[in-house]
Amino acid sequence: MKTLNPLSKSLKTLVLLSGMLVSSLSFAGIATDTNDNDVILSGYDTVSYFTKEAPVQGKSDISAVYNGAIYHFTSEDNRDAFKADPAKYAPQYGGFCAFGTSISQKIPVDPTIYEVLDGKLYVQSGAKAMELWVPEKVSRITSADKIWVEIKDIAADEL
Repeated sequence: MKTLNPLSKSLKTLVLLSGMLVSSLSFAGIATDTNDNDVILSGYDTVSYFTKEAPVQGKSDISAVYNGAIYHFTSEDNRDAFKADPAKYAPQYGGFCAFGTSISQKIPVDPTIYEVLDGKLYVQSGAKAMELWVPEKVSRITSADKIWVEIKDIAADEL
């Protein structure tokens, strides 16, 4: 049986630890509203908001990863459309409540309360958030776009 000399063991350990560090850093700045399994939009197919004009529950065996979040899809066609242009279909503000983002908060959403506006998906935390969003949505989007740049890498519980 071949044994490693101490230098080889140290080098192997260093490479392994470096890989783990890089791996953990690659997800450190991800800012998405996901569940404990890293699934965004509670598993609803993000493409369906655009093509069916309604959220449709996706299938866990048809999925893709974008910005550290797992997206589920109803079909391989939807998954492929998403993979071809994920920014087109991904919800704004990492899938956090659009109204909440406009007031510097990262609030989890109810994926069935949403609006597609100018080709972008805005999800809300509930009916009250949507009620507050609708009359001022243009100014809220302007605010949320600016605020998101500042808060996107901050954990929700640190805001």
